[in-house]
Amino acid sequence: MKILIVEDEPKTGAYLKQGLSEAGFVTDLARDGWEGLQLAKEGHYDLIILDVMLPGLDGWQVLEGLRRAGIEGPVLFLTARDQVEDRVKGLELGADDYLVKPFAFAELLARARTLMRRGQAGLEAAVLRVGDLELDLLRRRATRAGRRIDLTAKEFALLELFLRRKGEVLPRSLIASQVWDMNFDSDTNVIDVAIRRLRVKIDDGFESKLIHTVRGMGYVLENDLENQT
Repeated sequence: MKILIVEDEPKTGAYLKQGLSEAGFVTDLARDGWEGLQLAKEGHYDLIILDVMLPGLDGWQVLEGLRRAGIEGPVLFLTARDQVEDRVKGLELGADDYLVKPFAFAELLARARTLMRRGQAGLEAAVLRVGDLELDLLRRRATRAGRRIDLTAKEFALLELFLRRKGEVLPRSLIASQVWDMNFDSDTNVIDVAIRRLRVKIDDGFESKLIHTVRGMGYVLENDLENQT
């Protein structure tokens, strides 16, 4: 699942991004209110973690902009001010939860998961599909043709990225930043090795191959049988 963090304090932003990435989520980080609002409008996020005190637009203004744009996904406010009127204001504007700094990461993670489960209530099951491959985001389960596929946390995050952007060629630099939270180093083969292992789990034994290498550009997930005419 995909989370947007809007946090201007560098250490806190990096801490949240690393922790949530290690927990298996695809994460984006915005450093100010304007950037956060723009990313939220362009992306499809399962949760937005939003600091109140931000440069440009503050968190309340960002939330107002989101709701005016029809973006109704769950929002978790972060604030250093533990005042009732601040919490009430955020909730009245449409925030779903409120966490006061400093906080334990385990509590933030628990609240984030609860909000994302709640956000799926009444909607279709959070399942991504291509061909006979299914990825259940809530149960953290992958299957192909009904057969269970055991994935590591990184493999799950990698497959989720591919499925969310199926049919799109993903360069190694993007995969590195989204799944490993690192700048791409052309001297390392960690991405190629991980994709090779994922491809074995996903494609071996099936006529239709889903993960493809685009030489000199990156990787793409698509059903090659669907593309045959």
